[in-house]
Amino acid sequence: MADGGGGAGGTGGTGRGSAGGPGAPRRHEDEWAVLRVSGELDLVTSPALRQSVHDVVATGRHSVVLDLSGVVFCDSSGVGVLIAARRLMRSCRGRLRLILPAGGAADGSHVNRVLGALGVRRLFDVYPDVDAAVDEESRPLSA
Repeated sequence: MADGGGGAGGTGGTGRGSAGGPGAPRRHEDEWAVLRVSGELDLVTSPALRQSVHDVVATGRHSVVLDLSGVVFCDSSGVGVLIAARRLMRSCRGRLRLILPAGGAADGSHVNRVLGALGVRRLFDVYPDVDAAVDEESRPLSA
């Protein structure tokens, strides 16, 4: 699920993750739009995340944080959405930052393991939490 707040919730009773619709509240830290994603990021749920990212960009926000710390499963469709989000942000001269646990795979971050196994982890600026991601002085975690 993707939402802009800190709470849980979703758009269905399947137990899968999902992204909030265009009217979903979004948390902004200065100029950053923060989208929290939890549950599964897969063939079923990734289109909603893609739409949420596009909706944020359509409102004129070109600095996006995807908080993936609550994602328990990510397949190739989810990775494709992350790469597409990166491409979109680069095309509009924007910025995309991901939040994954600081210890990466050691903390059980499934997404970090998948990105590393596919060799695309290095494409993303990864931070341990929202505070670090929206802090202009903070540096990304090493790949």
